[in-house]
Amino acid sequence: MTNSHQLENSTQAKTLPPLSAATIKRVQEGVVAASDRAVRLIIEETLNRLEAINQGHPEPRANPWLRRFVMRSLIHLLFRVRVEHLKNIPQEPAILAVNHLHHIDPLLLLGELPTQPYYYILGDARTLYNKWWKRLILRFTGGVIPLERIWKEEFAVIKAAKAGREDLVDLANAIAQTVPTGGDIQTLRQIDRIVLGILAHGDGMILFPEGRLGTAEGNLHLPLKRGTVIYALRAGVPIVPVALIGTHDLYLRKELTIRVGEPLHFSQTARPKRKEVEGALEALQNAMLALLPTNYQEPKEPKMLNHFLNHMLW
Repeated sequence: MTNSHQLENSTQAKTLPPLSAATIKRVQEGVVAASDRAVRLIIEETLNRLEAINQGHPEPRANPWLRRFVMRSLIHLLFRVRVEHLKNIPQEPAILAVNHLHHIDPLLLLGELPTQPYYYILGDARTLYNKWWKRLILRFTGGVIPLERIWKEEFAVIKAAKAGREDLVDLANAIAQTVPTGGDIQTLRQIDRIVLGILAHGDGMILFPEGRLGTAEGNLHLPLKRGTVIYALRAGVPIVPVALIGTHDLYLRKELTIRVGEPLHFSQTARPKRKEVEGALEALQNAMLALLPTNYQEPKEPKMLNHFLNHMLW
C-alpha cells in the first residue's frame, strides 16, 4: 500500500479538527520538520542508541537527579504543582498510564516522578524536535523515544484538499510525500523492541494510552489504545494509572495536579490472548476514570501569559 493510500484510508477513521489559519500553519511547520535533515538525523540516532540497550550498551543519559531538578525548577517557576499519592509508584520497572491534555505533560511528569527507576516517554518526534532549543534540552535530558506519526491536523488538510480546497492541494501532496505514517511493520517492531528492552533493563515507561491529546478536563478519549496493556503483559510489569488535572488550559501560577492510582498487576504472558488484553484494558480504563474529576471547574483567576504558555511547546 502506498503512503498516500494509507493516509486516505486512515483519514476515514479520524475525528478531525476544524481547519483554522492556526491549524494550517501548524501543518506547514510540521511538514518542514518532517523534511528537516537535523530532525531526521536526531530521530535516527536516538532510535539506534535506544535499540542498542538490548545488546547491553547503556544509553548515555543525564543524571536522573539532575534531570528531575532541571525539569522541576522550570515547571515550578511557572506553575504551582500538587502531587497526590506518589508512594503508589513502585521502585521497580512499571508502566505509568497517563491521560494527555497538553504538550507540557511529559515535562511535568519528569519533574515530579521518583528518579528510580529511570523513566522514558514515547513522544511525537516532530513536536519534540521541531525547534533547536527543544533538541538542545532533550539531548541533555534524554529519556525520550521519538515516535513518527501523522497528525490529525494533517488528515484534515488531506480531506479538505480532496473535497475541493484547491489552496490546500500542494500542502496535502507534501504531507503524503514527506510525513511518515508510523504504521509500517518495521517501525512498529523497532518501537516494540525498544520499549520491551527498556523494561527488561530495569527502567520504566510513561505512556499515554489515549493516543492523542484530550479536548477537555475530566474526560478520557475512549477506547484506549491496546499497546499499553500489551507491553505490560509481555514484560510482566505493573501498570500505574495516573491522572493529570489542570494542564489543558495553562496560565502563570495555575495549580497543576498529578494524581497517582494503585498499581494494576497482571500475569506475564509472551503472547497475550485477546481476552487477557481486553480484561486488562477494561481494568486500566476504569482505574484512570476513577482518578479524574467528575465536575472540574476552571479557577476564576487572572490568566496571565495564557496564550504564550499554551503554545510554547507546539
